[in-house]
Amino acid sequence: MPCFDSSKYHGNGASIFYRTYGHGPVKVLLIIGLAGTHESWGPQIKGLTGTCQPNEEGEVPMPASVVGDEGLSCQDEEDQAAGGIEVCCFDNRGMGRSSIPTKKSDYTTTIMARDALALLDHLGWKKAHVFGHSMGGMISCKLAAMAPERLSSLALLNVTGGGFECFPKIDRQMLSLAFRFLKARTPEQRAAVDLETHYTKEYLDEYVGSTARRKILYQDYVKAISSSGMQSNCGFEGQVNACWTHKLTSKELETIRSAGFPISVIHGRDDIIAQLDHARKLAEKLYPAARMVELHGAHLVSHERPDEVNQSLIELIKASKSKIALQDWSNVQLNRSGWLDFVRPFSLFKRNGDGTSYLMTAYNILAKLQLSLLYFFGVFVMGFERAKNIVITMKPVRVAASN
Repeated sequence: MPCFDSSKYHGNGASIFYRTYGHGPVKVLLIIGLAGTHESWGPQIKGLTGTCQPNEEGEVPMPASVVGDEGLSCQDEEDQAAGGIEVCCFDNRGMGRSSIPTKKSDYTTTIMARDALALLDHLGWKKAHVFGHSMGGMISCKLAAMAPERLSSLALLNVTGGGFECFPKIDRQMLSLAFRFLKARTPEQRAAVDLETHYTKEYLDEYVGSTARRKILYQDYVKAISSSGMQSNCGFEGQVNACWTHKLTSKELETIRSAGFPISVIHGRDDIIAQLDHARKLAEKLYPAARMVELHGAHLVSHERPDEVNQSLIELIKASKSKIALQDWSNVQLNRSGWLDFVRPFSLFKRNGDGTSYLMTAYNILAKLQLSLLYFFGVFVMGFERAKNIVITMKPVRVAASN
């Protein structure tokens, strides 16, 4: 089983399970998000390499000219001449076949980025295109800030800036989903919730032949969750902690946007988990290196719109190879929302006694408040369930009178 111990490379390591697919000098590292495994990258693995068979199981690589089932050529002529693409994806600590540290402090996006960097060293990859989804995008940003010289390009799918930006839009639908998620104890219950958070209703209601896609995906999700098992409480709480405590400093943002590699921020317009506006703001912060790609889809836009996502990723790889001027790559409009005009005069020039900006201080307070609200909501839900069970237990039983 392909595992390695990242503690050989950094002080807070874990056993990390990984797989590689395809062969070639172009290296791509895929970093998945919260509660996901490496298998979630299936459409991108197939689109980039032309195969879903992992190398370590005796896979014979397909010719670079093979076209995937989605109709997207896996490589263009330049990539074929270069010899193709090799992809690596892995299970983050706390999920799948990687180890599950029990301390919440062992889960931060910085620590998890060190796991990813250790994996690059373990594979012997000097540079790679790094693509991250959701929490994986946060980890990718930390990796890019930590070792910018190791990245050829950066793709951030359905990502936010972390902290209170991780909090989804609060409405009746989201409260219902949150309640059902907390109550889910079986693969069937979890699968039903995941479908509604990952895809648009329009996509789920479409028919594939004579069967609704919702039914097909539901069966696939139940099978996958049953196979890998429900995520442990330690793993889930730890990964949530990594998301809530994630933050990019102004120095880290400057390191990423000045590193010289192109960036794509790819997002589904109907994502109810990671809100689109936060992704747009992140793209603005990464100007002039970033390009914003908005697609019709939800949180798993990489599955809902695989052709378009894969095409965007291939364009990013080509842009990196051609060494395009970043100003020509970016399509971000800085004055779109006036956000940068607001941040610059306040966060850059007005500072408190310890040198941090007043805006950042307010951000930290809001992030902590948001964490508290989430905590109390969880306590309320669990308390309500407990009280209901007690009432059911204590409720007098009606006994029919005997004649």
